Amino acid sequence: MRFKLFVVCAMACGFMAYVLANENISTEVEDQIINAAPANKAPKAPTPKAVEFVEMVEPVKAAPAAKKALPAPAAAQPIKVAVSPQKMLPVASSRATDDILTVAGLKPQAKSGALVMANYGDYLGELYDLDTSGYNWDPNNNVAPPDTPSTAAGGYTISPARLAELRSNFLYWFYDKDQYGGRGDYQFDIHASMTQLHKNLNFQMPFYGFRFNYTRLSLNGYLEFSDPPEYLTYPLVFPIKDWPIKRDPSFMGIFFSKCRVGRIYPSDLDQRTPGVYFRVVRDLMGRTDRFGVEVRERTMWDIRTGVVGADTFVPKHVMIATWKNVSFAGGIDNSLFTTNTFQMILATDEVYTYAIWNYAVLNWLSHTEAGGDTTKGEGGVPAFVGFNAGNGTQAYEYKPYSQNMVIRDLANRGWGNGFPGRHIFRIDEQILIGSCNKDIDAALLPLTFAPESGNMLGGQVVNITGPCFDPNIRVTCHFDTESVQGTYVDRNRVICVQPFLKAEGYIRFQISVGTQRFKWRGKYFVETPAAATEKIFFATDDVHRRNPKEIRISWNAFNLTSNLNANVMISLWGYRETKIEPQLEYIDVIERSLSNTGSYVITPSSYLSRHNINNDMQFGFLQINLTQPDQYSNLALSPILWSRPIPLAWYMAPQWEQKHGKRWPRALCDNWIRADRFLRNFAADLPLCPCNLEQAVLDKGRFRPDRECDKDSNPSCLRHRGAIHCVVSGTPVAQGAEQQCCYDRYGFLMLTYDQMWGSRPRRIHNLGKMPWNEASKVPSLSMWFHDMRPFYSCCFWQEEQAVGCETYRFERRPSQDCVAYQAPGIAGVFGDPHLITFDGTAYTFNGLGEFVLARSTDQSERFEVQGRFQQMPPNYYGQVMATQLTAVAMRGNTTTTIEVRLRPLHARWRYRLDVLADGRRVYFDRESLKFQHFDGVTVYTPTYLLNQSQVIVQFDAGIGVEVVENEGFMTGRVFLPWKFINKTAGLFGNWSFNPMDDFTLPNGQAISLNVNDQRSVYNNFGLKWMLTDRDVPNVGAALFTREFGRMASYYSNVTFQPNFIGNPTDFLPANRSYDVERANELCGECNQCKYDYAMTLDRDLAHFTKNYYDSLVNMQAENAKRVVSCGVLQTPRFGRKLSFDFMPGAKVSFECNEGFILIGDQRRECLSNGLWNLPEYGYTECLRHEEHAARVASISLGMMLLILVPCLLLLVCAANYWIRKRIAREEAEAAEALLPKSKFKRMKQP
Repeated sequence: MRFKLFVVCAMACGFMAYVLANENISTEVEDQIINAAPANKAPKAPTPKAVEFVEMVEPVKAAPAAKKALPAPAAAQPIKVAVSPQKMLPVASSRATDDILTVAGLKPQAKSGALVMANYGDYLGELYDLDTSGYNWDPNNNVAPPDTPSTAAGGYTISPARLAELRSNFLYWFYDKDQYGGRGDYQFDIHASMTQLHKNLNFQMPFYGFRFNYTRLSLNGYLEFSDPPEYLTYPLVFPIKDWPIKRDPSFMGIFFSKCRVGRIYPSDLDQRTPGVYFRVVRDLMGRTDRFGVEVRERTMWDIRTGVVGADTFVPKHVMIATWKNVSFAGGIDNSLFTTNTFQMILATDEVYTYAIWNYAVLNWLSHTEAGGDTTKGEGGVPAFVGFNAGNGTQAYEYKPYSQNMVIRDLANRGWGNGFPGRHIFRIDEQILIGSCNKDIDAALLPLTFAPESGNMLGGQVVNITGPCFDPNIRVTCHFDTESVQGTYVDRNRVICVQPFLKAEGYIRFQISVGTQRFKWRGKYFVETPAAATEKIFFATDDVHRRNPKEIRISWNAFNLTSNLNANVMISLWGYRETKIEPQLEYIDVIERSLSNTGSYVITPSSYLSRHNINNDMQFGFLQINLTQPDQYSNLALSPILWSRPIPLAWYMAPQWEQKHGKRWPRALCDNWIRADRFLRNFAADLPLCPCNLEQAVLDKGRFRPDRECDKDSNPSCLRHRGAIHCVVSGTPVAQGAEQQCCYDRYGFLMLTYDQMWGSRPRRIHNLGKMPWNEASKVPSLSMWFHDMRPFYSCCFWQEEQAVGCETYRFERRPSQDCVAYQAPGIAGVFGDPHLITFDGTAYTFNGLGEFVLARSTDQSERFEVQGRFQQMPPNYYGQVMATQLTAVAMRGNTTTTIEVRLRPLHARWRYRLDVLADGRRVYFDRESLKFQHFDGVTVYTPTYLLNQSQVIVQFDAGIGVEVVENEGFMTGRVFLPWKFINKTAGLFGNWSFNPMDDFTLPNGQAISLNVNDQRSVYNNFGLKWMLTDRDVPNVGAALFTREFGRMASYYSNVTFQPNFIGNPTDFLPANRSYDVERANELCGECNQCKYDYAMTLDRDLAHFTKNYYDSLVNMQAENAKRVVSCGVLQTPRFGRKLSFDFMPGAKVSFECNEGFILIGDQRRECLSNGLWNLPEYGYTECLRHEEHAARVASISLGMMLLILVPCLLLLVCAANYWIRKRIAREEAEAAEALLPKSKFKRMKQP
């Protein structure tokens, strides 16, 4: 029995030894194979036209012969070279070539792992490129160069010819020897028994949203960053849906298949050892040593010319991983000679990362476990090719090659830098392919292009990659409704110049090749001219003046071309609306030919004698373009730089003076006033301005910061002097108008009734109004035509007290006061999670799944805000039976659906939150992309933030949603206008100013619950608002974007039982009294904070729970304050107010300008009832001395008349009475005289 056991063990050991011998070639065998290659068998036949020179390593004893055949330079002769000399053997090439753009303008050669020498013309080097140390810098030398990084000044400078020579090689450097007798880049520790090695990078490499400072190099054709699953099921599917139950690895799979080290024949040209190679070249930006410079320049130009949008990329670190002659696992017989060779180059500047995949030879497809045969590696499920972010997040499979029989075509497709077999990707945030794909077909194919946005005025050169292009086949680019012809650059790239687009925001961008339909599609962002990326800069504000002496402009010369000697032309364009169609027209050439120095001084006096036909244009743009672009880029296309909108008085003033006289601003203003009076009044459509800056900042549903005057990014406030911050309505109102509210340093609303710099509502919103191709609806241009243009002619170019300016301020564009302003209602969720309803009810609900936060019960004006709650990560003691907010989804009546997600923990280094618009990720990391408008909704991030940690969503109904992230913990707040009172439902309750009906069920029944009884709230109220993917009456359907098959049931668990006890003392065991003390220390009186810390032991969570709670409570308190305002207090003409406050208790004093006298009350007071006190001495006025004297004279005369007239009347009445009495007496005497005396006497007797 023992003998049998011994025999079995011996057989097992023998079998293992046989397997290991077949898996790896020993060093002795390698030397035998290398030495078996005769040194004197170079082909004697004439060298073919296209040749490949391959290095052959010869024995050391042949060194003298090599030196004799090709002597080194004289300076290098006395130096003893410690490495084996090398010989170049010409080999016929079977690779085709392709034209590409290179820095030297050379035609790249056929792909090969060996050096291919071209006819470089000015390159005078030989096959040996020896330096003073004796090292041969031939790109295919198998001996590593000196590893001496240097940053010393005056180092190595690479020539264009040398760069072209390096770039003409298909494979990058990899070495199996070094100058010290080592193995170079060869990873001899990687073999069948140990298939991977851990590699520290010592820098941060962004990959698929995450960042890593290490990697694991695997024999199986990938670099990974986390553990793979315990077993694999074919075909492979990533991400792993069952994560975290099953491991979901993060990896880059150039050829993800089980491999083993293969063998090579003695006759093979490249005798470098089969296996895996790895090299990291760090800190390239400052390197001046030869190898560092060559690696940097070669990689940089390969990426810049190979990937659209990489024009400014400079690699900081480069990794080169090479799998040379690897065979498939499970093979038998001579399968070790059936090998693949491929290479992965990773380049990063620690913000952007690019991957170059070189497929030199692919002879097998799959290993035996995946169903491949045991001799040729054919059949079964081929290798997986693509990327996986890991942790169940996202994946990219390179179709149609991955796990498909056409995977062999990887060696003949791609055409990166003109090489068949080279495929280039950008992989830092998303996977963007930089190589063409001719083997894929579908109804919708993703288009890669850069830049992804451009000025609405056009001229943006867009580089496009997608299908494989042919110079003889027409390419048509379709921007929304406009089509342009594409220009062929190479097989991977076509250029289209964006036309003038009357649109804003994201538009459809698609291309067709030949007679094909438009199946390659993407989304292109159109920047409005007033908010576009500023590319022409004005040194001062002189361009806005009436008659400046000079205007200094500058631009980035590299935005046009890297050749600073190129000639550019500066021209002037204008805009007007005299027809239904918008009119953007050319005006004049400012400078016909100028060197591209990046600066120029415009002298307005040079244009005094101009007589333009279109001299009625009052604003326009400067344009800069190349005069002969084909001389610098070999393309007859020039980029175009546009300025922001500018007034044109500096150019047109002499012509306007000839036409209207010296008071031309008044004439232009009067013309505009007459025209504007025919248009409808729009002020009634606008939301009222908040009374103070605090209210304006908190009204996130209706107002957003104004780019022209933003306390965080643009405090200059050119057209609103004295203001520190302005807000504008986030979305256009129904008729397309825009409200503007500006606030002074005291936080008070600035009114045009007080000064010309006050808040001015606008007839046209900067975003325009659909359809954008009609006058008065064009983004930015119509706003400038109707609202900005008259400000200059009526006020800026005239006196503030001019009649036209006062008409503009008081009649045509008057500020609206805040007398009837109503602050929005606010509700929020934070922590794990705690909710505060619109009516102020605070409670805790630890649901697991997706729930309705707020929704409208009014069918005429609907909105939905939903939240996703996921379980907290475990703490030191195990699972945490509580949840947190991780995503918010929202939609208006017919608007775009917006979703804001918390990014995974290690993916927050650049962006903290993901924003999805109808399922597509959007980013806000550039100035022109800070404010993005979609159908019925505007989304923006604060201008001072670059990491997307705060996102504000504004719907056209005045609804706002704010999502804030700090240290991985979110809060969501909803802002509603008063029209939704008694029209809301969900976890945020019914907004009725009555907390008793906050717990209203989907059927409309209001129930009474104790907020401290978390179990009752959880079961009887919270779970009733759980969402599914089907539409539930009065609850709705989930709005969240579904990825990788994860439906609502993946996140939901009605059986989840959280901790229902609120007091940490009651649910923590007695031996954790320190945690209770710590919670009290951190949180003070905030019970939500104490609960969160006791549950998670996370100080950050406790801190931000308290912060979010305090912020929300303060917001509700601020908005609950009764707003009392006395409204507008008229500023006297030719006078000013010393204060612009109009809140109760404000006392406003008046002063008159020099030469004027104030009459009436010198001070007025705003009373607590919202009314100004009645004037004691009359309403305030400012009069000239003459007017005042005339008025005093008039008053004196009036007073004199007031005294004299009654006196005269009394005299007249007295005289009249005396006269009448006298007449009566005389008449009586006359009558007596006529009577007889006897009768007279009788009459007198008694």
